[in-house]
Amino acid sequence: MVQATNIHKFYGDLQVLKGVDIHIKKGEVVSIVGASGAGKTTLLQILGTLDSASSKEPYQLTINSINIKDLSDKNLAKFRNEHIGFIFQFHQLLPEFTALENVCLPAFIRGTKRTDAEKRAKELLDFLGLSHRYNHKPNELSGGEQQRTAVARALINSPDLIFADEPSGNLDSESAENLHGLFFKLRDEFGQTFVIVTHNEELANLADRKLVMVDGKIVD
Repeated sequence: MVQATNIHKFYGDLQVLKGVDIHIKKGEVVSIVGASGAGKTTLLQILGTLDSASSKEPYQLTINSINIKDLSDKNLAKFRNEHIGFIFQFHQLLPEFTALENVCLPAFIRGTKRTDAEKRAKELLDFLGLSHRYNHKPNELSGGEQQRTAVARALINSPDLIFADEPSGNLDSESAENLHGLFFKLRDEFGQTFVIVTHNEELANLADRKLVMVDGKIVD
């Protein structure tokens, strides 16, 4: 599913990633843990194609056997929209849109017809227990409801791979526990692959594999 080799990242003279190798299998739930500043989020952004590795060192990144380095900016954006979903600590919902509209946005970008996008969005919101929240805007939703709406948005295009960056870091303990259970339910029902950066040890230990980052490298 994901094969990354010799991933480095420099910001000026600061080296954040120091030759990371990582292989993620289809259908795995993989957690990445480590102290703040270890490079977890930077690695997640590169694996998710939101950022690129530094070219000072030769590297390889393939997703679904596609060499990411070979894609033009336009084709990379298309690939990301169709194959990758993102869930962040702060839900990043657009405040002027309803829950249903927020969920539909990636599908609209893909070119999906409105009726088809709305049908799929409602199916996901129903699955996530939000059938009564279609027309509510983010400020009318609880923290857990906002994050579940963001999960639905990440799933709307049926991506193969979902990256989550501290997805429960802004939730109370009950909502966090429910979200953690949801990830595994989604994996079991839809076969998605999850890569989760987290400081939550409970979530990290539930994963199929837990990778530990220290000073820009994976040590376990």
